[in-house]
Amino acid sequence: MATDETPEPEEKPEPQQGRGPADRRPMPPESRPAPTAPSTAGTDGPKPDDTQQNAGKPADAGVPAAEAEDKASGTPQNGRQRLAASLWPPRLTRAQLIVALLLFILGLGLAIQVRSTSDSSALRGARQEDLVRILDELDNRSQRLTEEQRRLEGQKTELENSSDQAEEARKQTVEKEQQLGVLAGTVAAQGPGITLTIDDAAHSVEADKLLDTVQELRAAGAEAIQVNDVRVVADTYLSDVGGGVEIDGKRVAQPYRFKVIGKPEDLEPALNIPGGVVQTLEKEQAKVSVTRQRKIIVDALREAKRPDYARSSSR
Repeated sequence: MATDETPEPEEKPEPQQGRGPADRRPMPPESRPAPTAPSTAGTDGPKPDDTQQNAGKPADAGVPAAEAEDKASGTPQNGRQRLAASLWPPRLTRAQLIVALLLFILGLGLAIQVRSTSDSSALRGARQEDLVRILDELDNRSQRLTEEQRRLEGQKTELENSSDQAEEARKQTVEKEQQLGVLAGTVAAQGPGITLTIDDAAHSVEADKLLDTVQELRAAGAEAIQVNDVRVVADTYLSDVGGGVEIDGKRVAQPYRFKVIGKPEDLEPALNIPGGVVQTLEKEQAKVSVTRQRKIIVDALREAKRPDYARSSSR
């Protein structure tokens, strides 16, 4: 069907004429170009793309752990804090633990070896004359024991070969009784020996030091010992009391005077050996003097007591 509408005439664009400076008009905001970000290629800061890429990556392996923690926390640390962070908590491996255990065992073995070696330091530092004296003392003790063995064997032979065995037995019994009386302190005794004087003005010598002296004298062959007016026997005991010493319950005043019967050549060196009785007492600020004598009289006596329970086993 035909329409009566007539097409509108097309508008022809006007020819553009040259514009001068006065004809320049500002462009609307919508048509202005977007500002571009300044280039950061020459600066030290990281690019936005690099920051996003490195945000999820761990710290570089060449950077110390303390610097990585600084970057993570944002707080710088000084040298001490970094040293403490590297030492604690300790990061030990199995190999390090095994090495530490082996070093501990080695050090313990060396300490035990040094301690066992130092036990004989007194003799290691002794002079040659002192070592010879100690050796002579040991030889004398061995000789005394050998002589005692021969004497007993001789008595046994005499009893077996004697025509009058009863008389010989009685004679040996009397001699044995006298010997036992000297040892038990029930009879007086005399013979060669030494006198030992201990002057303890500082009251530093206690009962244990006197007991060590008695034991050393007995080991050197002392046959009879008397301290002041008290006879020392097998069951003698020493104890400390206020400012002094008691022997068998009897107080002994200073100075302590020992009268000892035995071989002087054995008794005196036994007291003067390095680290022996004399040196020990002198360390306690006591004055000690030892004198050899040809005749010593031990006249302090002990009462013979009958044992309550012990009986002779001979039949």
